Amino acid sequence: MDLERLLVKKICSIYRSPNEEGMYLYVDKKKGLEPVPSELLRRFGKPVLAMTLLLTPDKKLARVETKRVLEMIEEQGFYLQMPLRPELDMQELRNKNYKL
Repeated sequence: MDLERLLVKKICSIYRSPNEEGMYLYVDKKKGLEPVPSELLRRFGKPVLAMTLLLTPDKKLARVETKRVLEMIEEQGFYLQMPLRPELDMQELRNKNYKL
């Protein structure tokens, strides 16, 4: 089956970690957390449902390309969004300001 065809749309459940601010798990709503490795869930903590969204390749997400999320859910059953690291954000901001 063509991967592009599979990435048209998917209803996703998005869970936040109670252990780490900014860490989220995106999963196919139909499969739930079943595909997520138990070791990852131990580190993640008890998942808290943040929202359920219909993801399509043209939908905008704040920190990641939706196509990447859909690809990872299709390939491994989940997408893990890690917390932002402030020092990297500041460096990126400095780089952008330097170009001005």
